[in-house]
Amino acid sequence: MDQQLIEKIVGEVLGQLTKAEIEPKQAPVLPPNTIPIAVSARHVHLSQEHVEILFGKGYELTKKADLSQPNQFAANETVVIAGPRGSIERVRVLGPARSLTQAEVSWTDAMKLGVKPPLRESGNIAGSGAFTLIGTKASLYLDEGLIIAQAHIHMQPEDATQLGVQNGEYVTVEVAGIRPIAYRNVKIRVSERYRLEMHIDTDEANAGLITQGTVGHVIRSGEVRSSVLVDNKTSEIIVEKQHDFKKKLLSNDDVREITATEIIVEKGTIVTALARDTARDLGKSISVRK
Repeated sequence: MDQQLIEKIVGEVLGQLTKAEIEPKQAPVLPPNTIPIAVSARHVHLSQEHVEILFGKGYELTKKADLSQPNQFAANETVVIAGPRGSIERVRVLGPARSLTQAEVSWTDAMKLGVKPPLRESGNIAGSGAFTLIGTKASLYLDEGLIIAQAHIHMQPEDATQLGVQNGEYVTVEVAGIRPIAYRNVKIRVSERYRLEMHIDTDEANAGLITQGTVGHVIRSGEVRSSVLVDNKTSEIIVEKQHDFKKKLLSNDDVREITATEIIVEKGTIVTALARDTARDLGKSISVRK
């Protein structure tokens, strides 16, 4: 057994022996599952090659305003997106320039253009919709690159740890309000470069009457919502049915932090005596994976 585990067990035992009175019960700590939501209007990402075709040789994008995601900005430059049935003017270009050109529109936009772009994760443009871009110097026809962006959540690794999710995982995000709505199959995207934020398009925002400052609540697979009374008001919290515990040692602190009613540990996991007592006091069960 490694030294760190031994020290943690000894610390819990000494804590029990030196207490003068029984520790009062504490409510479990709920995970920080609130996600800010941003509405992503139609926009274009351009490669440097296409920047120069549309705006002139040697041209570089100029910053209008910083975006919420680090090192990303809305450019002063705009383009026209054209399709078989119509066009959309003054579509904002986002910077900096990327390796591939991509246009993200809503389904309503697509109907105006007369196209049927696929629902895709940003960056996945192989075989996507064809479209034309018109800049100040030239126009450019592309046989792929037009998509409807899949709803997703940007987050840093520490956010993913707190939420108990992984890069590439799909979750449901529920939003309360005058028109409650649940967004399903929302993809988790984890990177040190990101800031915690969910992105949806204008059609998705309109469906839920989403405005600036709206937040959502992440619901993972195996979770349910439970109503509780707080300060004479009914509120909803997320209650996890089961929690798969992967660490080598289950401590008292772990039991308090886990919101699940059933904690499943791996064979060989050490469960401290105080952890078992706390689980019993909180009405939780601890079982070994079969």
